[in-house]
Amino acid sequence: MPHYNTFIISRTDAIGDVVLTLPVAGLLRCLYPESKIVFLGKPYTRDVIKACEHVDEFIDWEKIKYLPAQDQVSEFKNIGADVIIHVFPDMQIALLAKKAGIKKRIGTTNRFFHWFTCNKLIRLSRRRSSYHEAQLNLKLLTLLGAKKNYSFEEITGLYGFTKMETLNEELASLLKKNKFNIIIHPKSKGSSREWGTDNFSALINLLPKEKFEIFVTGTPGDIEPLKEIFSRHPQINNLIGKISLAQFIAFIAKADGLIACSTGPLHIAAATGINAIGIYPPIHPLHPGRWAPIGKNVNVFVLNKECNDCRNSYNCSCIRSINAAEVAAYIRSLA
Repeated sequence: MPHYNTFIISRTDAIGDVVLTLPVAGLLRCLYPESKIVFLGKPYTRDVIKACEHVDEFIDWEKIKYLPAQDQVSEFKNIGADVIIHVFPDMQIALLAKKAGIKKRIGTTNRFFHWFTCNKLIRLSRRRSSYHEAQLNLKLLTLLGAKKNYSFEEITGLYGFTKMETLNEELASLLKKNKFNIIIHPKSKGSSREWGTDNFSALINLLPKEKFEIFVTGTPGDIEPLKEIFSRHPQINNLIGKISLAQFIAFIAKADGLIACSTGPLHIAAATGINAIGIYPPIHPLHPGRWAPIGKNVNVFVLNKECNDCRNSYNCSCIRSINAAEVAAYIRSLA
């Protein structure tokens, strides 16, 4: 096995995508335990990446992206990387890695700019693949000694999601020892099809108050769309826009379960090992076969049908027709 001093994992997109890329760091740590692992990402994913024990350094792409061209190259050279793995293809990053002289630059054949910026290409088409996103990410390491495929059980052991902040006392006091503490994260900022406010409201009605402590979370932009939930259910805890990402991660880890559509918090919940319950549409490539949470305690709800009718509609009737009573029955079985 050759020696590499430093790896760069480049994934400059959303939180859920980043969580499903953390096993790449875990596998690199297994294959090259003495090497340094650097994660190049967007600043709002920093707290997710810093919670991974396998990542030695986070580099904020936004701080490099707008520098003068020569300064960008200098920043990349200063990292001292032997290898860059382009998990999320970005032409600007790929060009910089080449100009900086990174010796091994790994990308996929289906991005035209990788043909003249990368010197190690893997034939991989995510759109047409039957593999899960996390499995596809790991395939990029086959040129570094990895197997061709990893099971969900193996991937679960590669997260290394152990370096979370300590949960502050105020948030910790909200969690009830005599109840099942469940987080409901109804919105997705447009990253996935949504189950709908009415369904989440129906679910809350079906979870006995004496057994469940319910927390609703989201970004500040979710306050207005979700105000009806709080008017209908004054007993639930409103944490929308009131908690930092680092503390949200710590809060998720201390809760008993989280339910959401295909969003970052759902994947965080799976990575921490709590009950992660996903609601998905049966639309390729948005279906759980590609984007389900991976962890020790996960379950997804999706209609057993092939759906193309909702492909071009954000208001997906397939996901909205998933029965709240069925979901509630499953959650009650966990308490």
